[in-house]
Amino acid sequence: MLKDTLKTIVARYIVAFLNLLLIFINSKVLGREGMGVVGIIYASANLVVIFNSIFCGNTIVYFMNRYNLRTVFFPAYCWAFIGSAIACIVLYLIHFLPEGFEDTVFCLAVLISLVTANSLMLLGKDRINIFNFLFILQGSLLFLLLIVLYFIFDYKDIKGYLTGMFSAYIIAFLCSNIWLISYLSKKNNQPSGKSFFFVLKEMFFYGLWSSTDSLAEGLTTRLNYFLIQHTGGYGHVGLLDSGTKISESVWHISNSVSYMEYNNVSKTTDRQEQKRITLQLFKLTYCALFIVMVIICCIPERVFTDYLLTPEFVGIRHVIFGLSPGIVAFGSNRIISHYFIGSGRIKYSVYCSVTGFVILLVAGIVLIPPYGVLGAAITSSIAYSSMLLFSTLTFMKQTGASFIELIPSKADWSRLKNLF
Repeated sequence: MLKDTLKTIVARYIVAFLNLLLIFINSKVLGREGMGVVGIIYASANLVVIFNSIFCGNTIVYFMNRYNLRTVFFPAYCWAFIGSAIACIVLYLIHFLPEGFEDTVFCLAVLISLVTANSLMLLGKDRINIFNFLFILQGSLLFLLLIVLYFIFDYKDIKGYLTGMFSAYIIAFLCSNIWLISYLSKKNNQPSGKSFFFVLKEMFFYGLWSSTDSLAEGLTTRLNYFLIQHTGGYGHVGLLDSGTKISESVWHISNSVSYMEYNNVSKTTDRQEQKRITLQLFKLTYCALFIVMVIICCIPERVFTDYLLTPEFVGIRHVIFGLSPGIVAFGSNRIISHYFIGSGRIKYSVYCSVTGFVILLVAGIVLIPPYGVLGAAITSSIAYSSMLLFSTLTFMKQTGASFIELIPSKADWSRLKNLF
């Protein structure tokens, strides 16, 4: 498991490096205002994708361990379109869709949902290398296509960025279908005694809990974008988005670990084994997150404003500082929340995410108007830290784990050393 986790982390950081380069390139090509528009488009599409996770998210891996692939494939594909339509209508009514880009958000959400569904189906079949390859493919294609569009075809605007992003996802979607088709062609009977509609209902209610959890979590990570847009405009969103993406690059560690953890926890019903897996990965994750975040915080601001970005991004180091405690807390929390999801106790993860969302909303209303972008960053850290506190206390109560078990031991360091 640790070897698969390490390979997944490496794959994520290859893409993270390319994404960081893109942030620097986009800052010079699109400027702060353009990056703000792109940030709102992607944040809106991501909220739709989260809603689609009722059938297109972790539900896939959970039910693939219980039923056959076709059972989860058709609901996921149908819901990618139906769910996107429903979510976009709601976002339009509450003025969360960027004006003039409504169709773009819908199409992007459908495409991302389908690629995500295919990737998770391959993960459920333990095709770890292909799962990682698809992620690298998306990131590398986006990077290469944007370089071509920007500097060869001189397509230096928001439409150029969107063209590159859509092209990358379409190619990844087609490639993932090539690997899936061999599994879909196999004829597997439906589990005895359960009709397709019974399984569909079971998937819906599990997915509804999971989607509620993901939606609350997604709002916690991106609601401040919409709050800052209404108080400061797209320029402020661009500054916040740049600082956020640089800081969130460390989440590739926790995201990689949580995928492997969820896949392993959901395959066993042994509570002690689930606890052991979670504690082992939790300690590895928060140590790695802390080290990488400290390194990022040590980068002087002039490196960003004079070399990597442009002078209009002055203040980005304050954003990174404000986010840093929360970035470590949120990444660590993902490990515990995926324990709850994988072990069938998803309601605790939902409670945690809702807690974070409520605290972010209250803190954002208080801090963002007077402190602007810095207030938005601090708001996120407060919300993320509250989520980690809630989930850790709940995990300890549910599993009987002690505080000492959360601290890395000599055995943990020896195991990691042997792995390398």
